[in-house]
This record gives sequence, structure tokens and C-alpha cells, in this order.
Amino acid sequence: MALRCGIVGLPNVGKSTLFNAITAKQAEAENYPFCTIEPNFGTVFVPDKRLDKLAGIVKTSTIIPATIELVDIAGLVQGASKGEGLGNQFLSHIREVDAIVHVVRCFEDADVIHVRGKVDPVDDIGTIETELMLADLESTEKRLDKLKKNAKKEKELLPAVALAEKIINGLDDGIPARRLMETDEEKTLGKQFFLLSAKPVLYAANVSDNDFPGGNSHTAKVVEVAEQEGAKMLTISAKTEAEIAELPEEERPEFLESLGMELSGLDRIIQTAYDLLGLHTYFTAGEKEVHAWTIRKGAAAPEAAGAIHTDFEKGFIRAEVIAYEDMIAYGSELKAREAGKMRSEGKEYIVRDGDVIVFRFNV
Repeated sequence: MALRCGIVGLPNVGKSTLFNAITAKQAEAENYPFCTIEPNFGTVFVPDKRLDKLAGIVKTSTIIPATIELVDIAGLVQGASKGEGLGNQFLSHIREVDAIVHVVRCFEDADVIHVRGKVDPVDDIGTIETELMLADLESTEKRLDKLKKNAKKEKELLPAVALAEKIINGLDDGIPARRLMETDEEKTLGKQFFLLSAKPVLYAANVSDNDFPGGNSHTAKVVEVAEQEGAKMLTISAKTEAEIAELPEEERPEFLESLGMELSGLDRIIQTAYDLLGLHTYFTAGEKEVHAWTIRKGAAAPEAAGAIHTDFEKGFIRAEVIAYEDMIAYGSELKAREAGKMRSEGKEYIVRDGDVIVFRFNV
């Protein structure tokens, strides 16, 4: 499954600078609101050191990492839910992403305009959250009217009616949809509403290079908001990421080490996004290629097979599985099999992170 994250935030918070740095693409990044009008798209590889080791074992030069698509979406302003600024375009683009990377300005710079006149991360977060909830409120109220009419004849729609009413009441009280849908049934039903405030959120607190990586008083406020909401948060410096992007690949680890960091901002965003969405990776490995596949945690073998092709899921027979650690320890599929480390698993098997799998299927 291809993971898509939308990079959002108020104008001039550094999201386009961050997007440029981590995708090596040059989206506009100017010191005025709405320089990003159409969304910019960038696909980046998910870094995974295990791929190179597997490729060495199966003796292939073709490595296909998992990918993540990043979308730099136009800046949002107060009133966006009513069409202010580029609100309607912003809201339509954000509906298409799996998770939101909300870049929050946590740096002081008199030369960079702040649309609200001062740096206040809590207020900035509240502005965007409010606009998402207002848009959700309007769309859910319209949906509820239709559901009520149809439910008079179609009683199976009554749970959706109840959920819509719960969502509307919660949004009226300022509670985002992701905190309102508590059960698995509600989360499944909720997908039909396409709610903006139901998207999982990762707050990326953007600081100056002087405040990276330790953060400052502004980032401390973002931490509080994230903890209250049960969201994820990390501190980044868009300027520092831009410097990293300009370095040759072999010099980046040393530069990161000088900052007391092991991973770049991109790597940390990807790791956190995977955790936020409950995703992990399994591998297929052979002479043709080593391939990383992204699946949800808890996926059974047929669902994991479907990540490769729907025919694999439909015609699933069994999965032949070797744990990554065993593959490395024994140095080949043959030796791992001879040592009894290759398991034949059926439809109920829950795929684990790092599993190396051969699927057997018939269509």
C-alpha cells in the first residue's frame, strides 16, 4: 500500500522549505502567503538497511524499497471552511491523504511574515483544527439529512445515523472526529463520511537551526497539545534539512552525528507516520529483486499477499516464511530451510515486521 502524507500548516511556517529538502524538489518557498497554490507531489523511498543485507544474500542488484508520497498543500487561513484564501482547494486536497503532517512555526524571524502577526503555535494549531472541524460539521449535517430519509426504509442505515449525530454533537463541542470514533465499528462506519478531522496527525515543530534539535519554549507547547490529543510530535528544522539535502550522501551521517542525531527529518517523519498509521514492512527476496512491502500491523497472510497483487490474495494457498533475523543468521534461504527456520503458514497467520515471504497461490 502506498502511504500518502499531506504537509499542511498556515502560510509561511516552513512547510514548502521542508518539502523541498526531503524530496529534493523545488516547490515555491517564498515569503508571502499562498505561494503554494497547486499541491506539489514528491515520492521518496522509505529507508531500510535490511534491504541491502537481503540483496547481498540472494545476490541481486535490484532493490525496490517501499515508498511514501508527500503532498505539499496550500497554506490554510482562518475562514478556509467558508472558502477564505485557498480554503476550498486546501480542503479537497487534504481529503485524499492518509495522514497529516502539520508543520507548526516555532521560530522567531522578523523577516518572515506571520499571517497572525505573532508566533503562537497553540493558536496556529487551533486555527487549522477549527477549520477542519467546521468543514466536517457542514458535510456531516448534509449527510445526516440524507441518511435519515433513507433510513426510514433501510433500517441497516440506523447505526450510521447514530454515528453522524454523535460526530455532529462532538464537533459542536470542539472535539475532532478522530477522538469521537472509539470502537472498530464506528471507525469502519466513519470512513463513509470522509472526515478531515479524522485524519491522524503528526505535528512537526519547525525551529531555527540554533534551536535544533533541543527545541524551545514554543515546541514545549506543541508537546502539550500533542499529549492532550494523543497525537505524534517531533521537532525539525527545515533549514537544517535543506543543508542536509545539499550534502553528498556519504557525508550526511557525519553531519547528523555532529548534531547529535542518528536520523534525518525525513527518516523520523517516515518512522513516526508508520507508527501513527499502524504500518510495518515485510519482504520478498530472490535473484530477480528484493522488494519491501508496506502493510498494516495485524494483517493476515492473504491480505499481505494482496499488497503484491489482488490475485495473490484471491488465490492464496500458503505463505512460506523466514524471519529476517534467521535469513541473516543462516545466510541463505536454503540453509534457513534446512535448519527448520522456514515455516509454512496458512490464512490465519499474522505477518510480522521483517518477515521474508514466498506466497503460493492459484487463480
